[in-house]
Amino acid sequence: MNLVSIVTPSYNQALYLEQTIQSVLEQDYPRIEYIVVDGASTDDSFEIIKKYNDRLAYWISEKDSGQAEAINKGFGRAKGEILAWLNSDDYYLPNTISAVVKCFEENPDVVMVYGDMLAVDGDGQTINVLKYKQLSLEDLLCFQIIGQPSVFFRRSALEKTGLLDTSFHFMLDHHLWIRLTQQGKIQHVPQVWSAARYHPQAKNRARAAEFGREAFRVLEWAKTQPVLAEAVSGVGRRALASANRYDARYLLDGGQPVSALSAWFRALFLHPPTALARLNILISAILELMGLSKLRRVILQRRQRMFSRDK
Repeated sequence: MNLVSIVTPSYNQALYLEQTIQSVLEQDYPRIEYIVVDGASTDDSFEIIKKYNDRLAYWISEKDSGQAEAINKGFGRAKGEILAWLNSDDYYLPNTISAVVKCFEENPDVVMVYGDMLAVDGDGQTINVLKYKQLSLEDLLCFQIIGQPSVFFRRSALEKTGLLDTSFHFMLDHHLWIRLTQQGKIQHVPQVWSAARYHPQAKNRARAAEFGREAFRVLEWAKTQPVLAEAVSGVGRRALASANRYDARYLLDGGQPVSALSAWFRALFLHPPTALARLNILISAILELMGLSKLRRVILQRRQRMFSRDK
């Protein structure tokens, strides 16, 4: 029976950390090694972690340079054949780990698996269900994004690619997925495995405008890699348009509708289908500029109520 190692990087997320820890410890799979790496939090995180001390394989609380270093530190301690990390404001759904192990056992040539994901707010209310599709290397180079909490991979593949690149702070996961895809097959499983929390302090909100910059860095990096350079050239305009569309989405989330519009129109010029697939970015940016952001929030709240009724 495979050992599964889960690492949780933690920093000042005491409000959500206990739910994260419990979601791992309450899984039905018996062989889980759980490691928590805290960056010297100044809130109640330390006390929460200590509460579960006897159920953790390892934990530490000390200053680090950020999320990537914390995760790498955890992977350096991990002994499992299957690896993943779960951020301290996200959580797994029941029976996730057993489903992951089953998929790996049935598909020995697969190096990475990913399921679907819930998007929840600070109170844990579902605001969206993110359903993915089977992606290729070219799709990843065109910034088809996978929800990180629902991704698991083989230790053997990580050993070949190397650990997370600590120079990335926002696309560290997507950069790793591209590298892992070069080691073998990746597989989508149409099951909801995790929930990612969207709240004002999360970096996908608090530092949204910085995500796009790293998307362009990923593209420039890929062009320097012998195998990836050929793949990038095959989807050149689509890939650059996708980076601009990705940038537009996060600029909008970061409260910069003018810059978001510029990025979206650059995507439209480069590869119209890519931009038009996310027409909602254009509409939302225009609403913001017209002072109708309240209408956008009403639409989002209505969608949230719809998901709440479906639960």
